[in-house]
Amino acid sequence: MIYLDLFLGFLKVGLFSFGGAYGAIPVIREVVMENGWVAESKFAYLLAISESTPGPIMVNTATYIGNEVGGILGSVLATFTVCLPAFIIILVLSMILKNFLKSPYVQGVLNGIKPCIIGIILATGLHMIIENAFAEGLSIPKNWQSFVIMAVIIIAMFIYKKLKEKAISPIMLIAVAAVSGIVIYAI
Repeated sequence: MIYLDLFLGFLKVGLFSFGGAYGAIPVIREVVMENGWVAESKFAYLLAISESTPGPIMVNTATYIGNEVGGILGSVLATFTVCLPAFIIILVLSMILKNFLKSPYVQGVLNGIKPCIIGIILATGLHMIIENAFAEGLSIPKNWQSFVIMAVIIIAMFIYKKLKEKAISPIMLIAVAAVSGIVIYAI
C-alpha cells in the first residue's frame, strides 16, 4: 500500500509542479504532510539535503522521501514517478507542438503562471521560517541558531548585491550557510 501511495503522491507532484524545482516544494510538502510520511522538521532537513546535493531538488527530495518510507524500492518508485509526467509532457510537446510555444496565448498563460509560482515559493519559505525558527508564531525563537543563519544569509545577499551589483550565486549562499552552521552550532 505504501508503494501505491508513493506512486500516487509523487505522480501528483510531477503533474502539478509548475515553475521549476522551487515551485514543487509546496506540492511535495503537501503530499508528504498529507500522508504523514515524515515530520515537518525532518522534511526541512531532507529538503536542505536535497538542495545541497547535486541534481534537481524535486528529484532528490522524491528520492529521499521514497527511501524514508519505502526503502530502496520506494526511492526508485518515487524518483521514477516524479519524473514521469514531465518526461511524457515534454515528449508529446516536442513532437506535436513545435511552434505552439510561440503563440501569444500560450505566452500569456505562462506569464500568468509566473506570479503564482513566485507567491507559492514565498509563502512556503515564510511558512518554513516561522515553523522552524519560532516556537509560538513570531514571538519566541525556538531555534535561535537557524534564525541567526537565516539572518547571515539575508545580509550576505544584500551586501553582495550592493557591492557587485548582481545576485549572489546559490552555491555561494550554500557555502555561507554551511560555514555559518559550523560556527554557530559549534559555539
